[in-house]
Amino acid sequence: MALAFDEYGRPFIILREQESKSRLRGIDAQKANIAAGVAVSRILRTSLGPKGMDKMLQSPDGDITITNDGATILEQMDVDNQIGKLMVELSRSQDYEIGDGTTGVVVMAGALLEQAEKLLERGIHSIRVAEGFEISSRIAVDHLERIADKFDFSTTNIEPLVQTCMTTLSSKIVNRCKRSLAEIAVKAVMAVADLERKDVNLDLIKVEGKVGGKLEDTELIYGILVDKDMSHPQMPKEINDAKIAILTCPFEPPKPKTKHKVDIDTVEKFQTLRKQEQKYFDDMVQQCKDVGATLVICQWGFDDEANHLLMHRNLPAVRWVGGVELELIAIATGGRIVPRFQELTPDKLGKAGLVREKAFGTTKDRMLYIEHCANSRAVTIFIRGGNKMMIEETKRSLHDALCVARNLIRNDSIVYGGGAAEISCSIAVEAAADKYPGVEQYAIRAFADALDAVPMALAENSGLQPIETLSAVKAQQIKENNHCCGIDCNDTGTNDMRDQNVFETLIGKQQQILLATQVVKMILKIDDVISPSEY
Repeated sequence: MALAFDEYGRPFIILREQESKSRLRGIDAQKANIAAGVAVSRILRTSLGPKGMDKMLQSPDGDITITNDGATILEQMDVDNQIGKLMVELSRSQDYEIGDGTTGVVVMAGALLEQAEKLLERGIHSIRVAEGFEISSRIAVDHLERIADKFDFSTTNIEPLVQTCMTTLSSKIVNRCKRSLAEIAVKAVMAVADLERKDVNLDLIKVEGKVGGKLEDTELIYGILVDKDMSHPQMPKEINDAKIAILTCPFEPPKPKTKHKVDIDTVEKFQTLRKQEQKYFDDMVQQCKDVGATLVICQWGFDDEANHLLMHRNLPAVRWVGGVELELIAIATGGRIVPRFQELTPDKLGKAGLVREKAFGTTKDRMLYIEHCANSRAVTIFIRGGNKMMIEETKRSLHDALCVARNLIRNDSIVYGGGAAEISCSIAVEAAADKYPGVEQYAIRAFADALDAVPMALAENSGLQPIETLSAVKAQQIKENNHCCGIDCNDTGTNDMRDQNVFETLIGKQQQILLATQVVKMILKIDDVISPSEY
């Protein structure tokens, strides 16, 4: 215990149980932190790009996840180190804000840390390195603005959006069907987009999956899909021009809230009680019929008697539908959710052109399609696949594609992928370094080298000679002054990303560079790590 004395001679403790705490200071702390950050980014480096590898993660309770998505890999990995956790946060914030580029941002941060370590070994102060990185990130972001291209799309011409979504999907496991999945994603986003306000509410797009079938069977439904079937097997399986009553009250006789006991001592009393119950059910079903409903969707269950009555009165019904699904059905059909039978009125009914029940394969699995709705602002993407892991991964891939389409509607600028934007930024940052006379110049050059890590990883993952390929592309960019030259991962014979249709969103790229620089600055400013002792 370290004791010190104040000016009156009173002792006080500086650090309790100091000898049992492990402590790293100065350059050792910085090197340990950098090593931790680089270790995390090395894991993700191999899963970058169209030829990137997938990772298989097993959770403590035995669930297996196979994925290529940077944010998911880091979420599922149990990272213990504090700096490792910062990298996890980094990819998560990229996922929340942009939705795509979660692997690239971590690879970028790892490359910056590697470069920073070299500078620290030369004796340059970490604050000067951080300032140099900050200057370079601004140069790179401004340069991206300059080389970005705008493209015009409209509700009739969605091809540019599809091309950009295909770039996102090409690095995923679903890349053999990337064309059809990209079209589905873009159509779904266009169906719910508010083009005047340039806003997209992704909550209106529901992504459902069912094991079975093949990936090519994935479809977009302009309506809602509910994983339920009709409550009675003899109810009609298809209803045209349905008027839907959406209820959150159960088809049961009312129960008093207090404790109660009913004494029945004669047959007559029992008959009266039974008749009363039957009358309740009769009234409920009649109220639904009176307002003109041809389908009832209920959040709660039915009594068998209610079910039997609904069947007799030719009123098809669905029970146990979840709250979120009810809200989506209400949005799609233009109906109102009704909490009490007394409040049912004809104007609160939702309208759908077709409600049908569909069975899958040889199993008893049935689902309810609610299509041709009054308001087609809610859509469902229905994914089929060989196994559960495939469906989960397809959902994650589609989420990335939906986010990219949303970002393009918000801001229609694109840069070229395949490492072209990074190489172009690297050249620009390198050229700008000469304008800075101080020590920051070294940091700015190091930043330019770090930007090359992304194209280098792309080349490495594609089985090309990394340094050779990178220097050839860089030379071509400088010679032709063409910022569209990138790494030819798919071996098509051209380096021009414009011909290969490899696009990325401008805001996604800018966010990557800014976030990676912020995290690296934060890590470089730590010079003392005090951690509790491990027993």
